[in-house]
Amino acid sequence: MTTAIVWSNIGCHSCEMAKDLLKQKGIEYEERNLAKDWKIQQLLEVVPGARSVPQIFVDDKYIGGYNELVEFFNEQ
Repeated sequence: MTTAIVWSNIGCHSCEMAKDLLKQKGIEYEERNLAKDWKIQQLLEVVPGARSVPQIFVDDKYIGGYNELVEFFNEQ
Protein backbone atom coordinates (compact mmCIF):
# COMPACT_ATOMS: atom_id res chain seq x y z
CA MET A 1 0.00 0.00 0.00
CA THR A 2 1.25 3.45 -0.89
CA THR A 3 1.65 5.86 2.01
CA ALA A 4 2.71 9.48 2.24
CA ILE A 5 3.89 12.10 4.70
CA VAL A 6 2.76 15.70 4.26
CA TRP A 7 4.55 18.41 6.24
CA SER A 8 2.03 21.24 6.46
CA ASN A 9 0.88 24.32 8.32
CA ILE A 10 -2.48 25.84 9.20
CA GLY A 11 -3.90 28.07 6.48
CA CYS A 12 -1.73 26.58 3.72
CA HIS A 13 -3.81 26.30 0.55
CA SER A 14 -1.19 24.20 -1.25
CA CYS A 15 -1.12 21.81 1.71
CA GLU A 16 -4.89 21.33 1.48
CA MET A 17 -4.65 20.74 -2.28
CA ALA A 18 -1.88 18.17 -1.76
CA LYS A 19 -3.89 16.29 0.88
CA ASP A 20 -6.96 16.35 -1.38
CA LEU A 21 -4.94 14.98 -4.31
CA LEU A 22 -3.55 12.17 -2.17
CA LYS A 23 -7.09 11.30 -1.04
CA GLN A 24 -8.28 11.28 -4.67
CA LYS A 25 -5.48 8.85 -5.51
CA GLY A 26 -6.44 6.62 -2.57
CA ILE A 27 -3.17 7.22 -0.75
CA GLU A 28 -3.16 7.30 3.04
CA TYR A 29 -0.99 10.01 4.51
CA GLU A 30 0.38 11.21 7.80
CA GLU A 31 0.10 14.95 8.27
CA ARG A 32 2.94 16.60 10.18
CA ASN A 33 1.55 20.03 10.96
CA LEU A 34 4.13 22.62 12.04
CA ALA A 35 1.51 24.59 13.98
CA LYS A 36 0.53 21.59 16.07
CA ASP A 37 2.79 18.72 17.10
CA TRP A 38 5.82 19.23 14.85
CA LYS A 39 8.58 21.85 14.76
CA ILE A 40 10.36 23.51 11.85
CA GLN A 41 13.63 22.03 13.13
CA GLN A 42 12.21 18.54 12.64
CA LEU A 43 11.25 19.36 9.06
CA LEU A 44 14.71 20.79 8.39
CA GLU A 45 16.31 17.56 9.62
CA VAL A 46 14.63 15.63 6.80
CA VAL A 47 14.50 18.43 4.18
CA PRO A 48 17.42 20.74 4.97
CA GLY A 49 16.59 23.23 2.20
CA ALA A 50 12.87 23.50 2.95
CA ARG A 51 11.61 27.08 2.71
CA SER A 52 7.89 26.38 2.46
CA VAL A 53 5.20 23.78 2.94
CA PRO A 54 3.93 21.37 1.90
CA GLN A 55 6.91 19.07 1.83
CA ILE A 56 5.78 15.66 0.65
CA PHE A 57 7.16 12.13 0.76
CA VAL A 58 5.52 9.17 -1.00
CA ASP A 59 6.69 5.70 0.03
CA ASP A 60 9.71 7.31 1.74
CA LYS A 61 10.72 9.07 -1.51
CA TYR A 62 11.03 12.84 -1.29
CA ILE A 63 8.68 14.46 -3.83
CA GLY A 64 8.78 18.17 -2.94
CA GLY A 65 5.82 20.53 -2.89
CA TYR A 66 2.34 20.42 -4.41
CA ASN A 67 3.47 21.10 -8.00
CA GLU A 68 6.03 18.31 -7.78
CA LEU A 69 3.33 15.99 -6.42
CA VAL A 70 1.15 16.73 -9.47
CA GLU A 71 4.14 15.99 -11.75
CA PHE A 72 4.85 12.78 -9.83
CA PHE A 73 1.33 11.51 -10.53
CA ASN A 74 1.40 12.67 -14.17
CA GLU A 75 4.56 10.63 -14.75
CA GLN A 76 2.98 7.39 -13.50
